[in-house]
Amino acid sequence: MVNRLSEQVTRLARDEIRLAAAEMRTKGKRVGTGAGLLGGAGVLAWFGLMTVLAGLVLLLATVMPAWIAAFVVAVALFAVAGVLALVGRKQIDRGTPPVPEEAIAGVKQDIATVSERAHR
Repeated sequence: MVNRLSEQVTRLARDEIRLAAAEMRTKGKRVGTGAGLLGGAGVLAWFGLMTVLAGLVLLLATVMPAWIAAFVVAVALFAVAGVLALVGRKQIDRGTPPVPEEAIAGVKQDIATVSERAHR
């Protein structure tokens, strides 16, 4: 009986380690996706700033309405950057903290079950 219990505990520990590893991979992917989206938001915000500056240069250089087009493009780029930033932040929030919460809960439940059976 002790030998069987030892085998079961070993198998259970291995299964919990596999579960924790799978959970950490999922969270890592979410954080990576969120970081990539935030990076994309930063690039688009930079392009937006450059477009605004080009619009201001055009505004100062001429009285033709070409600057209006530059500001429309800049506003569109900032809108896309804002959406990417929000989506990226949400992905990072879903992936943090990088703790295998489900695996920890499973181990705690397993310990409680083993303790309960040992006391019978």
